[in-house]
Amino acid sequence: MPSCTHDPADTRSRASYRSLLRNREFTGLYVSFTLTVAAGTLSGFALGTLVSRQTRSPFLTAVSMYGATFATVLGALTLMSVADGKRPRRTLLALQGLSLAGVTAQAVPGLPLTARFALLLLLGFFQSLATGTRMGLLTEAVPASAYVAARSLMNVTSGATAVLGFAAGAALLRRTGPEQVFALSAALTALGLAVVAAGVRERSIRPARRPGLRQTLRANRELFAHPGRRVLLVNLWVPGGLVVGCEALFLPYSPGHAGTLLAAGSAGMLLGDLTMGRLLTAERRRRCVLALRLLLALPCLLFALHPPLPVLTVAVFVSATGFAATLPLQEQLLALTPEGVRGQVQGVESAGRMTWQGIGAAAAGGLAQYAGPGTAITVLAALSATVTVSAALVARRRAPAAA
Repeated sequence: MPSCTHDPADTRSRASYRSLLRNREFTGLYVSFTLTVAAGTLSGFALGTLVSRQTRSPFLTAVSMYGATFATVLGALTLMSVADGKRPRRTLLALQGLSLAGVTAQAVPGLPLTARFALLLLLGFFQSLATGTRMGLLTEAVPASAYVAARSLMNVTSGATAVLGFAAGAALLRRTGPEQVFALSAALTALGLAVVAAGVRERSIRPARRPGLRQTLRANRELFAHPGRRVLLVNLWVPGGLVVGCEALFLPYSPGHAGTLLAAGSAGMLLGDLTMGRLLTAERRRRCVLALRLLLALPCLLFALHPPLPVLTVAVFVSATGFAATLPLQEQLLALTPEGVRGQVQGVESAGRMTWQGIGAAAAGGLAQYAGPGTAITVLAALSATVTVSAALVARRRAPAAA
């Protein structure tokens, strides 16, 4: 197993979180991102709870929590070139405004489930474009040497926010209805919109070109034509997506303790990203990828044995630290990406990752209908480990040819 020890000599060369937060533009992107994550966590948990109560279906519950990810691929395939447009701040504001309208509509009492799922897909489409635009702005707001630290800080905060969001959502739903939680989510989305308006400046250094379907398709063809990028995308998308499918079954597996398991997963992700972003060199980050991807899947095999809740909580926590492999993989992808399409490529990467999360959730829910949640979690975890090993073998065979 690769060594993942800390190299103290490299610590001084990496940007600190404090220095990043002194950058006003990064702070604006960071705070708005945090508010967006908080809003998404609350609304997703509220919708999953509402669907579970009304349908008692593991499949529909899983899709309601992660179904928006299916729409992200539509944004990646059609209009993701807007992420590299000449006025990214204006684009981000418009997309945030559309998301606000969708979340606000979810708060309408008595809204049919069909309408809720339609809104879910619409929000996923806008979310994918907003993510690409935000990440494109990030690569311009911070120097290349600070990119991993910036993504690490955002991921760490995302994990902490998700922990608090799941805990707050579970507490609120004991006292209020899902519509009130949706309303709180809308308020957080509006606050994130205000932060972007006040803290992010418009860019004028981008080339003048018209974003649209043709530009998106051309950049996507170039992205997938590169063998190294294809292997990176498989590693970024599939193993983690299958494990997220496992997480989508926590509600059907243990309705009374799902919040605890989800919070444990978010806490593990936080610890993994913090360690990866602050304590390891670029070389050691790269060498840890295989070990972390296997760590992501293997602890979830314990669900086959139906152990006590404390054991499952620890297993989920340990498993989620494996999501930290995303950082070095994103770092490698950025190094292989031309500057003019970095926003689009990061948006496609994020959209594909989220789409595979939706695929994992749908597959897990469908399997759980027949085999039960515990068995479905075990099967998807085993598939995740298999894909990880297979991708590593392919990469190893191609390495001599690339050299």
